Amino acid sequence: MDAALILYAVIAAGLVIWLRSILGTRHGDERERPNPFTAPPPEKNPAANRAVKPNEEVTTLALTDTIAPALPRGVSISNEAVSREIFEVARSMPDFDLARFAQGAQDAFAIIVEAFAVGDRDTLKNLLEPQVYTAFDGALKQREAAGETMTSEIHAVRKMDILEARKDSKSVYIKMRIIADETCVIKNKDGAVISGDPDRITEMNDIWTFSKPLKSRDPMWYLHETRDGDVTEDHKTPVPDAG
Repeated sequence: MDAALILYAVIAAGLVIWLRSILGTRHGDERERPNPFTAPPPEKNPAANRAVKPNEEVTTLALTDTIAPALPRGVSISNEAVSREIFEVARSMPDFDLARFAQGAQDAFAIIVEAFAVGDRDTLKNLLEPQVYTAFDGALKQREAAGETMTSEIHAVRKMDILEARKDSKSVYIKMRIIADETCVIKNKDGAVISGDPDRITEMNDIWTFSKPLKSRDPMWYLHETRDGDVTEDHKTPVPDAG
């Protein structure tokens, strides 16, 4: 074999190894977005492992004879009646983990709001029930017909209050009030701002309900219903009422 060809082959092989070390490899089953309702490994879950400081208030819920893990910071249960409702839900779903659900709902909230802003229908289809997706898709079509564009960023979910937990013969539903800091800007077809301020943080106050089939082993919950909370602020992301 020609010495030059051998040299080129060695160089090519070296480049392949270098590129894999830098970029990694894909196996065809990667997901662009992780399932927000799948908890990270325990060693990477700060809410499950952080030490509780003296005099710090921690919301817990006795779902069995043991105390459930501390809920993520800012998450609360509205009253004792709702605690009992959650207990009944947990009896129907042995794998139900309230802390994991609450963290997943926070993550799903940010993903859904930001996907709606940019018109990411694929992400919305994966996280919304059909009737909710239909409402979101209708709002996107109206925005597109007007030539408007929207950017939204959820800076932080400040508070999540679980308002209701119920079930029927097929599914479980958990309703919550979500209060978040966000920035939302809407521009018209000419690029002029018609709503919002990129330098202003506004409060988003919404009431969302998530659902999951009772017999499903998939950890995923789906957005079942949306509506504005009791306090509505101008220039927040105009998530449609749906459900």
